[in-house]
Amino acid sequence: MSLAFSAILLALVPCVSTHAVLNPEPAGVAQEHPLITPSPTVPDPVTRTIHRKRDILDDLKGDVNSVLSELGSNIPSYVASGVPNFFQDFPIGEDVRKSLGLDDSQVSALPTSVLNIPSYGNWTDQGWNLRFHGNVYKQPNISEEKLNDLANVFLIDTSVEELPPDQANQARNLTAAIFVLQQSDENVTFNLRPAPTAGASGEQGGGGAVTPNGGSQQIRFPYETTNQGDFDAFVQIDGNGLADGNSTSNLQRLNVYTQGSIIGNATSYLVPPTGLTIISDIDDILRITKIYQPKEGLLNSFARPFVQWKNMPDIYANWSRSIPNFHFHYLTTTPEQATRNYMDFIYKTYPGGSFDTRPLNFSDVEATLSIRKYLLDKIFETYPERKFILVADTSNSDVMKDYPQMVTDFPGQVQCIFLRNTSATDDGDRFPYDTSGFKDLDKNTYMFFKVPDDLTNLDIQNGQCLNASIQQNLTFGYQGLPFGINLGSGAASLTFGANFGMGILMAGFAVAFMI
Repeated sequence: MSLAFSAILLALVPCVSTHAVLNPEPAGVAQEHPLITPSPTVPDPVTRTIHRKRDILDDLKGDVNSVLSELGSNIPSYVASGVPNFFQDFPIGEDVRKSLGLDDSQVSALPTSVLNIPSYGNWTDQGWNLRFHGNVYKQPNISEEKLNDLANVFLIDTSVEELPPDQANQARNLTAAIFVLQQSDENVTFNLRPAPTAGASGEQGGGGAVTPNGGSQQIRFPYETTNQGDFDAFVQIDGNGLADGNSTSNLQRLNVYTQGSIIGNATSYLVPPTGLTIISDIDDILRITKIYQPKEGLLNSFARPFVQWKNMPDIYANWSRSIPNFHFHYLTTTPEQATRNYMDFIYKTYPGGSFDTRPLNFSDVEATLSIRKYLLDKIFETYPERKFILVADTSNSDVMKDYPQMVTDFPGQVQCIFLRNTSATDDGDRFPYDTSGFKDLDKNTYMFFKVPDDLTNLDIQNGQCLNASIQQNLTFGYQGLPFGINLGSGAASLTFGANFGMGILMAGFAVAFMI
């Protein structure tokens, strides 16, 4: 259990054949084609105060840790460490190269690929600045047999060989995307073109933006890639027929093609200084992931097709149609190597928009828990006059801390916060969530909801964030603890449900992970 996840993965790599061919990715997009290149209310019971919080949690943690030790290697290290995140400690390019035994000439012979992430641009006194960010890498050839071995590390109580063929292929393709050779000190050149469409809001063009009358140009990124292959910076672009940001309220769509890489395409957005932006998490709010159930979460992330969460696409499509010039921004803390499937899913299911993912230099647990705030700060600072709608779910501890903190750090910019209460809507979520950050916020500026329809008919454009028919029951402390206990200044509830024994065990796991 103390062995690092990356070490387990790399231990499997030395036997990899560098001559066999991967399972093919889904059909790629041509060089000058738009879009993303696909890759492979029940009220809480009456509350009463709990005084012995630490004793209760300490006792539960001790009991659960003993159970964890008995389960041994069946529980992955990222779960036992208290972080319900499947994407930790990925090996980086140099480690992969050494493990494969590739020399410089062999690496040089591999074609170069670019992950180009859909981005946003802002208007300044000098004109439009467009953010370019992504990663430059090379994909070694790995045999199917060894890809199976590597993919199996990510699965619990099953294997690639036991999966249906389509799921096995997806698991292998995603694993191959993780085992890449990041390329440092590379120069990247981009070609910009007006984008006729992006996204799936049901509107012409996919929603969220218009196709500009111009904007075609070539941009040489002014900096070389980092030692982990990343590039990320704002670059001033020429007007060339684009509407000035101080004379239009429309978002303008641009296709961004990476020169020399047929899979390095993205759609980016020029966003004017004022207006409304939604920043949305993806897992367990836009798609069914079950990140709080490791076995299901891994299958849903590595093998199974992405599935929308209930009718959430209808909610987003309605907002796109009814709110003028609504900027959609999707933020996931999944590392960038694993996000092509995310972008492909969003653009086929939700309105088009810009993206943020976790770059490679945020790779360990501590960095993982700080990356969301870093990315939130970046977009808020880019648009100091825009207002923001923040959407996520309660299973992310960083969300529960960072979203209310944004209200304090950026006064007047957070219009609404919407959080799906996964504990209330999925009995498989036994992880407690901390609502203490919301204690001093205006109660009309946030809502914990259970189903997408709870968001229907809210006038979020004008600041209506609370559906009065949805009970909130916040205690401003840890909620969803074992035995129905909720902690905080709002008192705590104490009830015993029908599945008492299993509830104690699963909720106990959650407590152990969160302390």
